[in-house]
Formats: sequence, structure tokens, C-alpha cells
Amino acid sequence: MDRRAWLLIGLLASLWGASYFFIKVALDDLGPVWIVFARTLLGAAVLAPVAIHRGALSEARAHLGTLALVAGVQIAVPFLLISAGETHISSSLAGILVASAPIFTSIIAVLVVHEERLPRLGLVGVAIGMAGVVTLFGVDLGGETLLGGGMVLLASLGYAVGALTAKRRLTAVPPVGLVASVLAISALAMVPLLPFSAPTHAPGLDTVGALLALGCGGTGAAFLVFYVLNAEIGPSRASIVAYVAPVFSVVYGVTLLDESFTAGTAAGLALILAGSWLAADGRVPRLDRKAWPWYLSAGRAHGPAVTECRVSDDITSTSTPAAATATASSRPTVSSTSSPPPS
Repeated sequence: MDRRAWLLIGLLASLWGASYFFIKVALDDLGPVWIVFARTLLGAAVLAPVAIHRGALSEARAHLGTLALVAGVQIAVPFLLISAGETHISSSLAGILVASAPIFTSIIAVLVVHEERLPRLGLVGVAIGMAGVVTLFGVDLGGETLLGGGMVLLASLGYAVGALTAKRRLTAVPPVGLVASVLAISALAMVPLLPFSAPTHAPGLDTVGALLALGCGGTGAAFLVFYVLNAEIGPSRASIVAYVAPVFSVVYGVTLLDESFTAGTAAGLALILAGSWLAADGRVPRLDRKAWPWYLSAGRAHGPAVTECRVSDDITSTSTPAAATATASSRPTVSSTSSPPPS
């Protein structure tokens, strides 16, 4: 992979990993419903012009029923669960738990697609990943935090179910049209709930900024970056971001929110990431060392890239991830494509 690909992977991981931080900030002034409404509306606003320009919505019209199902299972409900869960647990812990989605994807794939059989390595991965979840629930969670962790874990299950549903029933819909549609549907679904969770005061500038970054960057622009990566380097290599994003979520939470990071949290993170990787095939994408950027080959760090919330013309409509909005693995058992986490 060349320098551009590594920069995009770093950018994408930083965007998706920051989503949990921005949710935590926005929760100071707003409830989960308003946060989900704002992020899906802004995300749809970023993606809709691209989808319209490329004619990607024409196929979507013929699958509105399935799109509504995916929007509920994979976007609206999981986003609500994550936001509600973060009222009880730290943002870094939420980012770690969401990384368990590939494990659920592998299990459900075997149950739904009968010709798929999880190899022994995959079974080991599922066991290791579940051990990581148990570690987090046993060490870091208890009482109300147990409820919050359960909400986030249930959101991960929703990501997995939505991913497989999209793969089996929405392959004809171009990915940018799929994501723009499900985000718009999710935003509309939140409208009837808004009066029942109206804020008691005007949100502060930090909350407004967090929502703009979450919706425009982490929900809208991040998917465009993913599609560029998917088209340029392939889904297997692009999936590296799924294992880097949780690390960013921990870094943001610990450094910016002063969240604790215990030995139990570290162990849970390591087990979940290792289990997800093994359950998703357990192979490292082949990398061309000659193409590595100079700062990686020399072992030097590089500062985070900065991007504007804008649309890239590099995105293609020929890249069709199994679930454009799911947290997925390097090679889901029923898909030859990859879909990292939206958070």
C-alpha cells in the first residue's frame, strides 16, 4: 500500500474512533434521540449529493422496505443503544465493545448461510473474543454500567444482523446510495420521538461542535473515505481500520475525557480485537514494504491528518461492501467485502 492509503486508513480510524468521544460530549446537553437525529441528518446531507450526482438512488427506490429494515436494525436502533449506553459507561469502553461486531457476524453467518462453515481458527476467534467481552463485563462493568455495556453489545449485534441483511438483499443498491438512504430514513424515524426528549436548555458550543464533527465527519465523510479506500486497495486491506479505530477511541477517552484505562480494559481490548481478527479469517493482508510511507518504514510517528467535511470525487459506485454501515471484519464469512464500524 502506498503513502496515500496509509494516510486514509489513519484518517478513517481517527474519525470512527472519535465518534464515541463526540457522543460523550454531546450527552452533556442532549439525549440519545437528538444526538442520533442530528448525526444521521448531517450524515445523509453529506452523502445525498454524491448519491444523487451518481444516480445511486434509483436502485434504492425499488428496495425501500428492505432499506427501512436495515436502517432500523443497523443504524437507528444501534445508534440509540450506543448513545444511551454511553450515559452509563465510558466512551473508550463503548468503542472496545463495538469492536465485537465481527464475532457476531461470523456466528450469524454460519446460522443463516448454511453453506458457510466457520473454520477451526474462526471458532477459536469467537471463543477468544467472547472471553474478552466476559473480561470487560467482569472487571469494568457492574450495576448501571452493566446495563450500558449490554446496550452497546446489543448494538454490535444489530450491526452484524444489518450487515448480513444488506449483503443478501441489497446487493443491487450502490453503496453510497444505500448509506445515504438508511441515514435519511433513520433521521426521519427519530422525528416523532424528538418532542418527548427535548433538551431543557440550549446546547453549548462544545455540543454543537461535537454534533457537527460526529455527523459530518464520523458519519458522513468517513463513509466516503472508506469507499475510496475500498476501491483503491481492496476490502481486505481497507478492513485494517476496523482494528485501529478502537485504539483511537481509547486514546481520545483517556487523554481528552480523563477516562480510566485499567489492566482489565487492556486485556479485554486485546482479546476482542484478536478474536474478531481470527473469526474474520485471521489473515494479515499482504503489504508491499516498498510502498510503505517513509515514516512507517523508518519507524517514525506521523501526526494525524486533517480533513474537511467534503466529498471526494474518487468514490466509485462499483465498490459494494456487504454492509456499508456495519462494523465488519477483514473477510466476513458471507462476504467478499468489508465494512468497518460506523460507531
